[in-house]
Amino acid sequence: MTLSTRRSFLGAGLAAGMAGFGPGTRLANAAPPVSQAPQAGQGSGGIAVVMNSADASISIVDMASRQPIRVVPVLREPHHWTLSPDGSELWVGDAGGNALFALDPTTGAPLGHRLVADPYQLWVSPDGSRLTVNALRLDHVDVYDAGTLKLIRRFHVASMPSHLTYAPDSSMVYSTLQGNDGLVAIDLMQNVIAWHVRVGPVPAGIIWHRDRLLVALMNGDGVAVVDPTDGSVTGHIPTGKGCHIIQISPDQRLIFVGNRVAGTLDALDGNTLRPLARYTLTGGPDCIAFAPDGKLWISRRWRDSLAVLDPESGVFEVIPVGRSPHGVFLSPMLKLLANEGRAGLGFASV
Repeated sequence: MTLSTRRSFLGAGLAAGMAGFGPGTRLANAAPPVSQAPQAGQGSGGIAVVMNSADASISIVDMASRQPIRVVPVLREPHHWTLSPDGSELWVGDAGGNALFALDPTTGAPLGHRLVADPYQLWVSPDGSRLTVNALRLDHVDVYDAGTLKLIRRFHVASMPSHLTYAPDSSMVYSTLQGNDGLVAIDLMQNVIAWHVRVGPVPAGIIWHRDRLLVALMNGDGVAVVDPTDGSVTGHIPTGKGCHIIQISPDQRLIFVGNRVAGTLDALDGNTLRPLARYTLTGGPDCIAFAPDGKLWISRRWRDSLAVLDPESGVFEVIPVGRSPHGVFLSPMLKLLANEGRAGLGFASV
C-alpha cells in the first residue's frame, strides 16, 4: 500500500490522507503529480532543497540560476533530511507535524508522506538497514527498519535528543541530548543503550571522524572530542559562541564548524583538527551542504536565506528562501551516494 500524494492529503484530511505501509515498500511508489513536474527553464546544475522550519514549507532552488523555482507545503515544522536506502527518495522530517515527507531528490516533486512521531533529526545508517529518528520534543530516540519503516525499538532518553551519527560499521548510533548536556550511545546489534554520559553544555551537532566523535557544544563555544567506546571527553577545540553544527567535506580534508551566535564558520584540518580559517557569516549559520564546485551552501536561520560561500575567497552569495531555513540537500549529492555509498554523504549533522 502506498501513501497518498500531498495534493490528495490536503483534500481529504489527516485521517484519510495518511495511508499505511506494506512490507518492503518505500515511502511513496507512485509517480509525482503532473502539476509538480520541474518548471521550464530549470538549469542543469541540480537543485537545492531547503527546509523552512518557521514557514511549514520546503524551498526548491535551481543551483545554476540561484533562483527559487518551487515551494512545497508541509504540515508545520520541517528541519532535517535523509535519503531512502536506495537513494530514490529524499525524506524530510516535519517535527511539529509528526510526519515524514518524501520528495523526488532530483526535482523536488512531492511523492508522499506518513505519520512519524516528532522526526526532528533523522539519518539512515551507512549500511542502509536502520533509520534513527531523534524526537527532540518528545524525548525519545526511535530506531526503524529502513526498508519497511517498521519501528524496532523506542528509547526514552532525557532530555531533548538533538543530532545523531553512526559508527561506520552501523553497529552503534550516537545522539546528543541538549537538555541534560549528555550523549547517548545505542547498540544497534543488541538494541540496548550502551552508555549515557555528560559531554559538555548543550551538545548539538555530532559526527564520526577517524575513530572519534566530534560534538558541537552550543554553550561551550567549541567542539568536544569524544572516545566512542565509553563517551569520555579527550579534548576540546575552541571555535565560537553558539557552536552548533559540524560537517566534513566530501574528501574528508576539512571539517567545518558553524558558530550560530558568533556568526562565524571555522575550518579545521581533517587530520589534526587544527583551526585553519574563519569566515564571517552573519545571520545564524546552520546546516552545511557541499556543491561539486567546492562552494558551501549554508542555511542562515535568522536571515531567511541561504549563503553560498566560496571558501577560497570568503565571499558568499545570498539566496532568499523561507523563514528560519534549516536542513539543506543538494541533488549532486546523489553522485556521492552512487560512487562512495552512504559514507560519502558524511555521518549526519545535516
